[in-house]
Amino acid sequence: MTTDTGSIRATTAKPSSRPKGITTPLLLVLGLLSAVAPFATDLYLPAFPQMTTELAASATTVQLTLTAFLVGVTAGQLVFGPLSDRFGRVPPLLAGAALCVLASAAAVLAPNVAVLVVARLLQGLGGAAGMVIGRAVISDLATGKPAARAFSLMMIVGGVAPVVAPLLGGLLTGPIGWRGLLTIVLGLSVVMLVAVLAVVRETHLRSRRDALRAERVSAGSPLRALRSRTFVGYTAVFGFAFAVMMAYISASPFLYQGMLGLDTVGYGMAFGLNALALMGVSVLSARLTATRSVEGVLTLGIVLVVASTVAFALLVVTGAPVLWLAVPLFTAVGSLGLVLGNATALALGAVPGVAGSASAVLGALQFGLAALVSPLVSLGGEGTAAPLAVVMLASAVVAVGALVVARRRSRHAGVSGRG
Repeated sequence: MTTDTGSIRATTAKPSSRPKGITTPLLLVLGLLSAVAPFATDLYLPAFPQMTTELAASATTVQLTLTAFLVGVTAGQLVFGPLSDRFGRVPPLLAGAALCVLASAAAVLAPNVAVLVVARLLQGLGGAAGMVIGRAVISDLATGKPAARAFSLMMIVGGVAPVVAPLLGGLLTGPIGWRGLLTIVLGLSVVMLVAVLAVVRETHLRSRRDALRAERVSAGSPLRALRSRTFVGYTAVFGFAFAVMMAYISASPFLYQGMLGLDTVGYGMAFGLNALALMGVSVLSARLTATRSVEGVLTLGIVLVVASTVAFALLVVTGAPVLWLAVPLFTAVGSLGLVLGNATALALGAVPGVAGSASAVLGALQFGLAALVSPLVSLGGEGTAAPLAVVMLASAVVAVGALVVARRRSRHAGVSGRG
């Protein structure tokens, strides 16, 4: 009952120690930090068959390079988030970026698949620092509406990666091979390190860390705030909304190519159209929060997502023409632009004293649920969209329940997304 109010006190304990302002260069760099991991995930996927031949490895073993990377990303967020609360944002961020560069170089030069798996694990571990600390930096600099706008705009930069990476990988696998693709990831990691050095400045200042540490000593465990129902609720909204998107992404090749009969070019166009909808609505979300409450925009997004998933499920159950399924998928993915950035802002805004640790929990739940839903959507085989409908609808319903819990608790504690 006291965790929410405790987090409010943390925001006001030392107001002069909180830096102000999110500049455009900083926002672009933070977007780049959030894009490195998804880019490194998707870019080399078209090269898997080539890798099995050149590395004399089975398809399952090559798949381990992706699994290791995702494990590294999940674990890295849980490591670097709390470290950034204790030592500031910049030192762990630089350490993670440097580790990502070194691991990326090792991946390019890997003589066998075993070395590649280890390199990809470390690459994910280092790359996670940018994702988790980038969110914490925004939380340090802004709350309420400014934070929601920043998270929504950052999604636009980060959202380009999942669209561009598979298409770029498919085009370049033949000319430059899988090592060439991983060299691109290495180059991006170097750019990330240089950008951090040039643009990012410490936002979790020592004076603020000391003030928050003194307050937490009297309040108990430093992670006590993470039990806040407001934080847990909005984090669950984000996680299960993201699960809706991951279910769609995982099933999209089978749905668009297997059921709708699109070729690879058509699939790329359909996938890109939905991604553009997500990016466009993210821009709209940033504008809406200027005149409306963050909670209100988030609620609108969740309502649209639920309506879209219900429509999709009804079309599947009634055996409607397969082409119709593309319509609710388009609206569901687009509506997430009203949800993801705003849920992130409200979750981290509820626990500003431990923003790094909170960002780590947010990211770990995001990737954990992604790993859970991805295999579920293919349980019925390639000829049905029923598992996808069930997973998307169930995730959307859980997100609604989490939103109800979060809103009730935030009103009781006096937390608002209007400022």
